[in-house]
Amino acid sequence: MDADEDKKSPRNSAQVNGDEKESVGVMKSLRRSMRREAVMSLISPKSKGSKVTHKGDTKESEPLFSPQPPSPNPSTGSSVYSPLKSAASFRGTKGDDESDVAQRKSKSPDLKTEPNLSRLANPLKRSFKSIKKVANDRFSRQQPSVVVLDESKEEEEILEEMEESYKLPDIPHTPLSVMQISRLIEMEVLEEGYLNLLALRLEFQQFSKDSPMELAKMEKDLNLLYGDLRKKVGAIIRDSNSFPSRNKGLLPHVVRIIQEEERRAEEAGGLPDSWMDAWKEAVVEGVRAKVESVHLEEQEHNTSWLSIHLGLLGKAIVEDLESVRRELRWSYPPSFNVFSTYVNSYHQVVGHHLRKLEQRVAKLKDLHALLDWIVNTYKSERVMGSVSLQPDVQVERLDLQLEDGFLTELKERYCFKVKEDIRLSLDRLTDLENEEFWSVNKPPHKDDEFLSAKFPMDIWTTLEGKFSGSRKIDAQLEQKVTSACLEELKHFPKRFEEEFRRNRSNTLCTEYQITYINSFTLLQTHIESYQEACPDQVEGFRKEVKSLILRLLQRLEDQFKEDVKPYLRRMMTRKWLSHDEDFASLYTRAEQLSEHCDLMRPPHAQEMASQLHYHVVKEYVGQLMKDTYRCSDRKRESAADKIRLQWNRLRKLFEDMGSLYEWLHPVGDDLSTIIMSKKTEIKDNIWPLVLKYPDFSKKHLMALLDFRGLRRGREHRLILQTFSNLKNGRGTVDTDQSQVFFRDIPVTVNTDFLSNLPLFCLSVLRPDS
Repeated sequence: MDADEDKKSPRNSAQVNGDEKESVGVMKSLRRSMRREAVMSLISPKSKGSKVTHKGDTKESEPLFSPQPPSPNPSTGSSVYSPLKSAASFRGTKGDDESDVAQRKSKSPDLKTEPNLSRLANPLKRSFKSIKKVANDRFSRQQPSVVVLDESKEEEEILEEMEESYKLPDIPHTPLSVMQISRLIEMEVLEEGYLNLLALRLEFQQFSKDSPMELAKMEKDLNLLYGDLRKKVGAIIRDSNSFPSRNKGLLPHVVRIIQEEERRAEEAGGLPDSWMDAWKEAVVEGVRAKVESVHLEEQEHNTSWLSIHLGLLGKAIVEDLESVRRELRWSYPPSFNVFSTYVNSYHQVVGHHLRKLEQRVAKLKDLHALLDWIVNTYKSERVMGSVSLQPDVQVERLDLQLEDGFLTELKERYCFKVKEDIRLSLDRLTDLENEEFWSVNKPPHKDDEFLSAKFPMDIWTTLEGKFSGSRKIDAQLEQKVTSACLEELKHFPKRFEEEFRRNRSNTLCTEYQITYINSFTLLQTHIESYQEACPDQVEGFRKEVKSLILRLLQRLEDQFKEDVKPYLRRMMTRKWLSHDEDFASLYTRAEQLSEHCDLMRPPHAQEMASQLHYHVVKEYVGQLMKDTYRCSDRKRESAADKIRLQWNRLRKLFEDMGSLYEWLHPVGDDLSTIIMSKKTEIKDNIWPLVLKYPDFSKKHLMALLDFRGLRRGREHRLILQTFSNLKNGRGTVDTDQSQVFFRDIPVTVNTDFLSNLPLFCLSVLRPDS
């Protein structure tokens, strides 16, 4: 214990003297034991010679953790000062040296007379001094040092970083042998080994160039010794945070060696590369060893292997940096920026570690876990943003040091995997639909009185899960994932349709088609919510769904048209006038259509009802334009009444179905009026048809008159003349193309030649009746 500590200590001096006497007794016993071991070791044949050898089986002695005393053979004026710290960290006290020398003189006179052991005196002295210094330091640590500032204040321990300044101890005149220096380095007696290495280096610098062989040998020895020192220093630094108590006493020596070598970088005999860079590399190696020691299970043994490993990795990083911040940083001067160096090392090492992990990742969930850990978790309070590391961790320097393009590559791979996963999910839904419904003819479900399938909600839920997961990573990835998913979804309607046509059942084909019209309409409604984010992909999906729905609707319409075709063909015939079976069958089939429309969601129910409404009335009226039946005077009123009755029944049915073609309703009444009118009244009743249906032509009028039984005569001529005048009076009026009706009805009755005959000829052929 030095004088300054004595002044500050409030302990009783008698107690201190007693403790010191006890310590001296212990020291004498240790000194005798160590002298015998050191002498036997140093005089062994292995210690002779100047070559450096490395023995793997050499037993390491316990390292001396306290700073070493100066070499006993200093040269005058050899003390070298750096611009940093006092000499106290490298030397023992003067009192200890004098006491130790006196005791050695009285107990080891043989060293003066024995020539073979005289050269061992200096190393033994230094070893004994070191042992005593360790003992004194331990003794000092056992006695609490308390500075009494006030009776009410408690004891406080204030930790400070090492001072930058230091004074190098005296360098020996004559260095130890190469083997001895190597042994000191191996035994981690770093200060003494380094001072002798510097002495050897000075000899090298001052050695005459006239002896190139000797010079080359000395240079080789220096390189070997410096290599050993570099390895030892690197090992201590690498393990400094793994074994802090073991290396705490060695780090100050390591730090001073690094500082001194950096100062002597331009001098000959040293290593060419930077010792500070070597220190940083050793820190990186220590961090790498820590990262690689984190438990990592095999994928086959645990499906959550990656999430578990990343959780343990984050915990290990925080614990290691906490240790650096709490203990290790105090063994370095501020210029080393120890904590920042360790943080940067973790950025670098973890970045490389994640690249290795990425090569083992095959599943989408593991890719997501890896991305989320890189982008979010690493910078969060669970790792680098931990409260226990604040405020030393700089917020702006929390990013991992990843390889160029690695994160972009990882995101692209994630998007591709999401797209692949979506396709598999969609195919599974199609297979499930086949297993549950098509293959067993199971009726589809109803939802709010409409036929519906479950897969639209399943698809939407799956997509939202993918989008939500990517959104947690970053907005850019969410955009890419959304685009990729919708691009894959665009191909689903056509693939679904192909599977349905391959496996559908004829028994419930109509119900299934209505179900999928409803389901894809609902799915499109969900997808419309992504219009702003991905307009092109949404538009592409919209077109595919529209095409599918049109094809399904067309099949329903074609099936209905095929069913009612024989009934419509027998309208406006002699049998039709006397029997109602065909119309009853037509009406029954139309009622079934109405029931199906009730199961279809708008607007497609109205669209299909409108299209089939148009088809039925067009085919019904079309029978009037064919030369299949001609009414006599006594039959025309019955025919007109029947047309009006059947027309109104059809009109009411299609109104209930929600047909949008209300403009078709007056056609039946207007035609019936003309059929039942007298000849002289017909020309006054044709104007509603001309006004409401501009596409009603002269041929249609002549066919209608032929059905009524009026094929020629004066009135026939006047009716056609009146029609022409009405058409000319309208002029060229723009026709609403959505309300074209008669233009689509072909006329098969040819009576044009009769209309062109002069009026007197017609009167000769047939008198007016």
